[in-house]
Amino acid sequence: MRRRTYLLTLLIISFFILVGGGAFRQVEDHPILDSLRIRKQFDSSPVLTAEESMKTMQIEEGFSLKLVTSEPLIKSPVAIVFDKMGRIWVTEMEGYMSDTLGTGEDQPRGRIVILSDNNGDGVMDDRKVFLDSLVLPRAICLIENGILVAESPRLWFYEIRNDKPFKKTLVDPSYAEGGNVEHQPNGLFRALDNWIYNAKSDRRYRKQGEKWLIERTHFRGQWGITQDDQGRLYYNTNAENLLGDFFSPGLGAENVNQTSVSGFNKKIVVNNNVYPARATTGVNRAYLPGILDDSLRLVSFTAACGPVIYNGHLFGKKYYGNAFVAEPSANLIKRNVLTNEGYSIIGEQAYANTEFLRSKDERFRPVNLYNGPDGALYVVDMYRGIIQHKTYLTPYLKNEIKERSLTEPISFGRIYKIEPKNKKSRRVKFPGDRIKLVKLLGHDNGWVRSMAQQLLVDAGDQSIAAELRKVLKTSTSQLAVTHAMWTLEGLGQLKKDDIWPLLTSAVWPLQMQALSCSRSVINSQNYKDFVSVFEDLIKDKNSSSAPYVAFLATNIKPFDYAAYKSLLLKLGKNFGNDIYVADAIISSVKNEETAYSKDFFSLNSDTGLVLNKRLKKVITDYEKAKRNKTDLAAQYPRGASIYKSFCQTCHGLDGNGVSSLAPPLNNSEWVVGDKNKLNAIVLYGLRGPIQIGPKLYKAPEINGDMPGIASNTDFSDNDIAQLLNYIRNSWSNRGEIIVPKDVIEIRNKFKGRQIPFTMEELNLMK
Repeated sequence: MRRRTYLLTLLIISFFILVGGGAFRQVEDHPILDSLRIRKQFDSSPVLTAEESMKTMQIEEGFSLKLVTSEPLIKSPVAIVFDKMGRIWVTEMEGYMSDTLGTGEDQPRGRIVILSDNNGDGVMDDRKVFLDSLVLPRAICLIENGILVAESPRLWFYEIRNDKPFKKTLVDPSYAEGGNVEHQPNGLFRALDNWIYNAKSDRRYRKQGEKWLIERTHFRGQWGITQDDQGRLYYNTNAENLLGDFFSPGLGAENVNQTSVSGFNKKIVVNNNVYPARATTGVNRAYLPGILDDSLRLVSFTAACGPVIYNGHLFGKKYYGNAFVAEPSANLIKRNVLTNEGYSIIGEQAYANTEFLRSKDERFRPVNLYNGPDGALYVVDMYRGIIQHKTYLTPYLKNEIKERSLTEPISFGRIYKIEPKNKKSRRVKFPGDRIKLVKLLGHDNGWVRSMAQQLLVDAGDQSIAAELRKVLKTSTSQLAVTHAMWTLEGLGQLKKDDIWPLLTSAVWPLQMQALSCSRSVINSQNYKDFVSVFEDLIKDKNSSSAPYVAFLATNIKPFDYAAYKSLLLKLGKNFGNDIYVADAIISSVKNEETAYSKDFFSLNSDTGLVLNKRLKKVITDYEKAKRNKTDLAAQYPRGASIYKSFCQTCHGLDGNGVSSLAPPLNNSEWVVGDKNKLNAIVLYGLRGPIQIGPKLYKAPEINGDMPGIASNTDFSDNDIAQLLNYIRNSWSNRGEIIVPKDVIEIRNKFKGRQIPFTMEELNLMK
């Protein structure tokens, strides 16, 4: 019996059981019958033209949706970037999931194309292939005279000549090493601080002459990354509405012994509810309780991605700084309202029971959102039936895809833009005159401000520094001052005198930017002046600036170790119970945690103090890791490979888990304890809260839903045994050996199971 017939039969049987003897009384009002009607209503999922699809969309009152381009001009778009002429450079990931087996995924079918609007009507009418024969390209970034292209596992830089690739340079051979298509770095976002950041990555990049700098940064998000006017980054995981940073992105990542730093990877919007316009039975685990509501609609995010902080000039003050988030599984775009309180950010959904935009077309798949050159909000629609990668595809979803013919199309795609009905978007033309370009740093469209900064930095004309300093001294626009400051930094021309008045500004956003820029300014000639200012800020008990002072202490260290140490001890004494300051201090004492702990403990021996507790944890974790450095990759090569490709992105290189994604495997009784329970988790997945030691991990701290790999034919029983042995004996773990026979026994015992285990079920397992 087919799965769909089974589900419908089950619903009907349940219906008659529930209504009992009065089965035929008021049946038309029964919720189960309602579900059957809803199911029937969306039984088919036709492929629609862009114009037809737009008619199925519901958008907030006062806004309009306009088509910018569609197939055949673009195919399978996943990311875009605008150049100074307003052209759209598109990353086409053709080859992604052509069927439920992922056939041809390794074939070079991807492209980077350039779309142009030749007649100025806002609709793209020309396509030019810049680069083809790529395997699943995922991100691009225009910089100087070229473009960065992420083609897993490598990151390349191509010089551009007459819209054609010229010289090719390898920037990072392991940009996306490990992970699968859904869990590899992406984004390549040029941020305010002149560095390029990524989602699903702990690396940042910067071009310095002919050399590329690569630095460690905080691991962030899953798919898509953006920033606000202060240069703070925002991102999400597939189950999280919006995550972000309280602090400037280049701070606090120096200490590799510290697994997390408070103020980064913060849950900005806690509410993860979504409100689709249609039944969404075509999500991966829709058969599980709580995934769909009574109307068969998705309850919470399952594919959140592509966020953007809107900072254009068209939408008006009410929408400025709002966070828009794409949810392709539910065919919608969510709007969140953000509020700043000091350096912290809190957010809430703009409304309940509806969305900013939602569609009844199941193939509407918004995967990335962007601010545009004209102030509009741009939507990249991959338009397809299958969006779940084969690695995590459940038998249930395979059946949905088959029965409703969701495999087609695989080469469609659209780009839309959203603008207010009563306002006309218009693109700004960038002047060749650099003095006029400086004036655009204060433009009311954030995209224009950022592009002006990037063009000035890319040009490398240091003679423009005098004009930028005029902005710092005379402009009344905080945003113009901010961009002028970072443009000087990007040109290597920022001096102490440029930021000195702003370090003690009563306007927090300007003081924050001055503090953030200090890293590029502190040197052997001026460090004493900075120490003096930092000490005054501590003395004044300035809680907003305190974390920044702690982060910046490392820049004092090379010139005066005693002053560096004194700053951190004073910070601990004054802000020891502030978790943000505590973690900022620890980020600055790499490999000196024990020494600092002893010195500070002599000043304050309160073991309940946040700083002392956080220090103890870092020191304990480091000592455990140092004692267990056995390399198991040679013993379990397949297990190590699978972990790196499929597990590491959520559970971490060190096995201590990644915030908002997954709990730790290191020191977990579920890993080193009963091998049958671990076997069951890996094969069939885990859903809901999980107790590890004294702590209960649950959503939103973790995803709350780990997929199993039992149905993945890429993994043999021997492969899975190797994986289990690898994690059972890595880090601080020591567990008994598992053999393929053990895996087979669990497969046979739970043959046909699709539903992940819960902690309660596992505890009852014998």
